[in-house]
Parts: sequence; C-alpha cells; structure tokens
Amino acid sequence: MPHEITVDDLIALVRTYNPKTNEDKLRRAFDYGARMHEGQFRHSGEAYFTHPVSVAAILAEQQLDDATIITALLHDTIEDTASTYSEVAELFGNDIAELVDGVTKLTNLQLSSSETKQAENFRKLFFAMSKDLRVILVKLADRLHNMRTIKSMRPEKQVQKARETMDIYAPLAGRMGMQWMREELEDLSFSVLNPEARNSIMRRFLTLQKETGDVVQQIKDDICTVLEKVSIEASVVGRAKKPFSIWRKMQEKDQGFSRLSDIYGFRVITENECDVYRVLGAIHQRWRAVPGRFKDYISQPKSNGYRSLHTTVSGRDGKRVEVQIRTRQMHDVAEAGVAAHWSYRDGVRAENPFAVDPAKWIKGLTERLDSAEDHDEFLEHVKLEMYSDQVFCFTPKGEVVKLPRGATPLDFAYAIHTRIGDSCVGAKIDGIRVPLWTRIRNGQSVIILTAEGQRPQATWIDIAVTGRAKSAIRRSLREEDRGRFIKLGRELARVAFERVGKKATDKALQTGAKALDLPNMDDLLARLGCAELMAHEVVEALYPELILTCGDEIEPAHAIVGIEQGQGFDLAPCCQPIPGERIVGITYRGRGLIVHAIDCPVLMEFEEEGARWVDLHWHAGTHPAAHGVTLRLTISNDAGVLGRICTLIGEQKANIADLKFVDRKPDFYRLLIDVDLRDSEHLHRVMMALEADTDVAEIERYRDVARKP
Repeated sequence: MPHEITVDDLIALVRTYNPKTNEDKLRRAFDYGARMHEGQFRHSGEAYFTHPVSVAAILAEQQLDDATIITALLHDTIEDTASTYSEVAELFGNDIAELVDGVTKLTNLQLSSSETKQAENFRKLFFAMSKDLRVILVKLADRLHNMRTIKSMRPEKQVQKARETMDIYAPLAGRMGMQWMREELEDLSFSVLNPEARNSIMRRFLTLQKETGDVVQQIKDDICTVLEKVSIEASVVGRAKKPFSIWRKMQEKDQGFSRLSDIYGFRVITENECDVYRVLGAIHQRWRAVPGRFKDYISQPKSNGYRSLHTTVSGRDGKRVEVQIRTRQMHDVAEAGVAAHWSYRDGVRAENPFAVDPAKWIKGLTERLDSAEDHDEFLEHVKLEMYSDQVFCFTPKGEVVKLPRGATPLDFAYAIHTRIGDSCVGAKIDGIRVPLWTRIRNGQSVIILTAEGQRPQATWIDIAVTGRAKSAIRRSLREEDRGRFIKLGRELARVAFERVGKKATDKALQTGAKALDLPNMDDLLARLGCAELMAHEVVEALYPELILTCGDEIEPAHAIVGIEQGQGFDLAPCCQPIPGERIVGITYRGRGLIVHAIDCPVLMEFEEEGARWVDLHWHAGTHPAAHGVTLRLTISNDAGVLGRICTLIGEQKANIADLKFVDRKPDFYRLLIDVDLRDSEHLHRVMMALEADTDVAEIERYRDVARKP
C-alpha cells in the first residue's frame, strides 16, 4: 500500500519551490475535498480522495502555482459530490471554480468514441485548452495517476483507458513538451496493451546487463572524463530508453532487439549556451558522429519552447549513444514544456526566457484547426498536430519552412501559398528533380516548379501529409466537381421535398439557402450533393411544421411500454432498435434508461447485472418515420446511380438523414446511409427495394458496437 499523502506532506512539497504559498488556502481546499469525497472509494478499495491528492502531488513536482494545485485537489468535486460551481467560487474564487469546471467538462468528453463525435469532442478539448491551459495540465496528471493505478480496474476497462491514453493523452503531453510524461503514459499503456512484448524487452535488458555490466554508468563515466579534459562543468544523466520507445523503434526499423543499437540516451546539462556547443565539439572529437542524426533545436526551437542539441555517436564497443545537450534553463522547459510558464521558484513565477507563452502556443496550434471544414479534416489536423515531429527545410531564398515529419514537396508548396500548391507540376530537392511523393528531410532546400493552368489532382490527397495541403486540394477538387454535385443535390432535394408534399422549385431552394445563411441556391445544391448538408435540414428550415409528427401516430416519447411515468429514455446508438424488434432496457446511473435491441452484443456486458435489466416492448400502434437505422451499401460508380438510390428510398416514404462515403474506388462506392423509418417492416421494404436494383452490389444493416452508450 503506497504512503498516503497528508496535507502537511503536500504543503511541504509546495514550499520547497514556493515558500510564499498560501498555506491556509491549500489546507482549506484539502479539508473541503476530503469532506466532499467522504464515503467514496476507488476500485482498489482506497478512499477516493487519495486520488485528487496524488494528482496535486504530481503537479507540485512540476513546481506549478497554487491555483493549479488547488484545482487538482477539487477536480472531481463538482462532478462526483454534492459540491457546486457556485460553492467552489464562493470558497476559493472564480478562477479556481472556472478551472475545476473546465476539468469536469473534459472528464465528460468521450475522446475515444466514434470519429464524428470524437472530432467534435476534440474541438471542445482544444477550446478548453485555449481558455486556460492549466485545465489540460490537471487532466494529464489525473490520467497519469489513473494509469499508475490501472491494475485495479476491470480488464476491458484497462484496455479502453490504455488505448485512449496511447492515442490521445500521451501525444498531447508530448506536443506540450512534457516528454517525461509522454514516455511514462506510453509505457504504462504498453504494459496493458501488449504485456508480453514489454516483458520480453525487460528480460532482454536484464540479460544484456548480466553480459556487459552497467553500460549506462560506463558511458556516463566516459562522457564525464571527456568534459574534465576540456574543463567544462556540466551534469551528465544517462538511462536506458523506455520499453515502449524501444518497441516502437523495433517496429519502425523492422529489426530485432539484438540489432538495435541506440537504446541508451544521455543528457549533458551545462551552465551556459557557449558550453553547449563546446560539449558537442568535445564529444564529436572523442567519438564518431552518426551521419544524419544531428539536430540543432537551439537555433530552430520547437513551437513548445523546446531547445536542445541532439547527436548520436558510436561510443564504447561501437554502441550507438544518443546525447542531448542543453543549458539548465533549456532543461527546465524540456521537462515542463508549456507548463514552464506557471512554474514557481522561491515564491515567484520563474522567469525562464525559453518558456513559451501558452496563449501564443495554443493560438498557433488551433488557428489551423479552426479552418477545418468537416469532422474528418479536423480529426486529421489534430492527430497530425499532436503526433508530428518537425523537419526544417529551406526556400531558394534561405527562409525556413517547418513541416511535420514525412511531409512532401506538395506540403511545402501549400505551406508557402495556396496558389503555389495549386499550380505545382514538380519539385527539386537540393537541385535534383524528384517525384512529388518524396519525403523531405531536415536541412534540405526545396524548389517548387509551377505552370499556368495546372490544377490539383485527386491523387494528391494521398500524397500530401499536412491538413493545410489536404484542405486546399479538397477545396479545389470540390470546385471542379461543383457541376456534378449541383446536379446530384437537385435530385436529393426533389426527393426530400416530395416526401412532405412540396416541390423543390428554384424559389423554394433560394429561400432555403437564405434561411441556412448560404450565398445562393447553387451553393446549397452543391453542399447537398457532396453530403455537407442533409436534404431534411433544408426541408426543416422551410417547413418546420411538416417535420412534426401528427394524426394518430404515436409520439416517440410514448413509443415504449414498460417505462415508469416521468422516466426518460434513449435508444442505444450501437444497435439502433426500431419498432417491431424485441427490446430491453438497461439502467445507467445518472443517464436513466437506455433501450437496446435484444440481440445487441453490448448486452453481454450486463449478463451478471440482472438488477439493471428492464422488460420493455414497443407500443402496438402506428409509429412515425422517426427511428434511425444505418444501411451500408456498395453501389456501382456510374452516373445517376446515387440519385436513383435516393429516389428508391424516397419512394418507400423513408427519409435520408445522413449520407457518408466510406470508400471510393474507380468502379464502386461504399457508403453509409442513415434512414429514418417507422418500424422493422418499413426497414424490410426499403432494403428489398434497394437490393432489387441492378447497381446495388451489396446491402446490409450496419450496427456499430463501438458507439455503445
């Protein structure tokens, strides 16, 4: 059982770097949090409040300000206890209440959910970051402690949390410059997701240590000897790289452990910047530098403030050794990243010239994301931004262009100007003509060859890496395809309008464009045709009264029998139950009742929890066409096929709520269509009508278990 951190322990930890800390406020926050969480326990059986205290301690180790420490102590109070925003504001001030509320909202985001929802939640994540980055610092520390204690969770929950951490939180920590946290989060996730691989690497290390002795200490002594000879004062720290870092390198290079050489990393921390370059010279004089492995992040700092020299040399017995060289102030930023802005020393905020302004950092990160025009593009932007390691290349005039690793000349062209990208016909790297798919390496000079009349090609989407380039290419292709999209949009509008007994006249479409704040009718039709806008949205904007159910049809709120009066319910997105199917309800704490189809695979999770099952059935009357079902179709890529499919669905008096292409090939399209239906019989008729069409190769009802409640 780990040592339980007391309020005195926490205050003592904060006082080591901030003697002027508001001790009384810290004690009040500690006592308030303990009182609010009294009687709550973690999966491990420990008192729940040990978790917020441990999160506060992690942030105190990063020498953060009082507000961040207090937020950590209270970060679960608004969500999990009787505490309220107004009460926290009254006791500890509006700033802390805002921070606690921000962390609460982040906790409720399902970042590993379906792609569309994930993209929207990432928008919320970055919005929270832009308001106050300390919200993310608390969330990262919260996730780190949860990962350190993950073994007390159920196995399937461990895998879900580990995957989310590996995909989202670890890269985010790295993007913020907190490399130590990224490595620990990755390794903790690795131990859950692939324990056999991690144990194998640990065993190899032990075997290697028995065979060669403590290589880290030997190489450290060698470096210290070299520095003594040239009279440079510096501290040297060495370590074996983390198991996940080694595993990733093995995968990337397709090599076994025994063939990997640079599995050790060393840091040399000097007193001033001049000594940094002197250390580099001394190390390169003593050992042979490995070509292509030198990086100068001092003259070209990363956007999160990271500065350091990186070199790899062939050290003792020919082993490759990676060495990072930097000053003490650079090291502080390298450890804390963007969080260095809030670091305290001796009771005052540390003045570190290398600490990046969080407001500028987040603005630079988000301004590219704001331009994303759809969910997929936004998600692509985010993942590129979080995972990217940068390369620096040069224009013919010597100006530096920063691009993510793996970028191509097309990315370079669009980084300079959209006009240059659109008219690109070729590229030269270091004076040699190269294909557009060539990967640019650090330090290379790039020249873009252009020609009037050149237009972006569809294949460029797969060549480009950056969101900016992909977005510009898509925009240009969309303009070229505008005529085709307008024609398809008109057909979609006709079907949707006829369904409510109206005609899609030019006058009606112009009015619809105006109601939806679009420039004109053609723009509306083009958006309909490329599925950026749904036809039912246009109808609803013009005829909202026709969308409402009427007559003898059963209102959706009263469609299910067996629900207690006043009790709310939601239909499970994973199985999309519709009238005519057998159903069952599952109670969720804080969310009421979720209705599942009886054959939903998600129900297996509740086999041992019979108390949560509620027997339900659909009302026997007539239901409106308001129950969503997703169909997956494979159709021929021929003119008019998609329009005919939409017409067939409309003829069955069913409404297309959404349409998304999941695969486009020269000879076929695969797409998902969300259709609003009355019941299972209605579904059967729609599927039969579509299956009978000669251009429909395959049709099935699509259920996404990953969208479970």
